[in-house]
Amino acid sequence: MPMKQRRIAVLGFRSVGKSSLTIQFVDGQFVDSYEPTIENTFNKNLKLRGQEYQLTLVDTAGQDEYSIFPTQYSMDIHGYVLVYSITDPRSLEVVQIIYDKLLDMTGKVNVPIVLVGNKKDLQTERKISQEQGKKLADSWKAIFLEASAKNNDSVTDIFNTILGHIEKADSGGSNGQSSGKESNCVIS
Repeated sequence: MPMKQRRIAVLGFRSVGKSSLTIQFVDGQFVDSYEPTIENTFNKNLKLRGQEYQLTLVDTAGQDEYSIFPTQYSMDIHGYVLVYSITDPRSLEVVQIIYDKLLDMTGKVNVPIVLVGNKKDLQTERKISQEQGKKLADSWKAIFLEASAKNNDSVTDIFNTILGHIEKADSGGSNGQSSGKESNCVIS
């Protein structure tokens, strides 16, 4: 099978750990210092269910509720990892705004998304329950995970999960099956 190329954008409020998750996944290391990202692109090859993939991860600048959603994140992107910090309620509010802007820009209702509650190593500082994250993801029909970039906890799961979600979307059904409904659309 030829290698499939997939582009994944990592979006969220500033200082939630987008770069830390991405670097932990690609390089296997945790960067403790905080330097605001403008935009970085990382590549990683991996094999999932017998298929080889070349992933391009777009690590984005922190967004806020006033940010204009960059159009380049709505084109040629196969899936999205939306990240908030379990210690910062505002980051969860911002990720909801990003989600709404994302749907507006892509014009799609079913976009492959994984919602990630990062920094789960900071349990004593937790302000957002796991149930709150799960409820939000369910309302989006997205997948929910909590992770810790620092402890490399569930980091690989995030990217394997979004990749699986992208492949399900590409195969035309939530369970990999077609809906059984034929389209009668004809373009001439």
